[in-house]
Amino acid sequence: VGSVDLNDAVFGIEPNTQTVFEAVVMQRASLRQGTHSTKNRTEVRGGGKKPWRQKGTGRARTGSIRSPQWRGGGIVFGPKPRSYKYSLNRKVRRLAVRSALSQHVLDSSLKVVEDLTFENVKTKAFINVMSALELERKTLFVVSNEEEVTNAYLSMRNLANTMLLTVQDLNTYDLVN
Repeated sequence: VGSVDLNDAVFGIEPNTQTVFEAVVMQRASLRQGTHSTKNRTEVRGGGKKPWRQKGTGRARTGSIRSPQWRGGGIVFGPKPRSYKYSLNRKVRRLAVRSALSQHVLDSSLKVVEDLTFENVKTKAFINVMSALELERKTLFVVSNEEEVTNAYLSMRNLANTMLLTVQDLNTYDLVN
């Protein structure tokens, strides 16, 4: 429609690439499931009896066929289910979002659309809007919390590399991606 005045405190700062990197790594670490697991020698089935007597056989002493050096034995220091989540300070997270937004302004990859409402759910109509805005690659649509964009979301959710977020859900990973 025209030009928009942007807040320099959000869109006009020097982008801090280190905080953006830290925020993206933190978000990707939080996405990990952490369900990997191995069995140690107490969890492996079997191995209750001593395989041979302690002395007199000429072989090495052993107490169980499930010790780690045996085939079918337990795994030493193997992975166990755990959470990879960690948190960054609030000011660092906010600086990362502001830095990503400022980088989009510097790259001229930020477009402001006045209205994103649809009368009915049609993916073809949304494709026409994207072609009119000259958007071919990955696209993130950010809308305010008050806007009614249910039809727009339903129209675009089937398109690859296209995402719609509210301002409240805005995050560094999706901005960079």
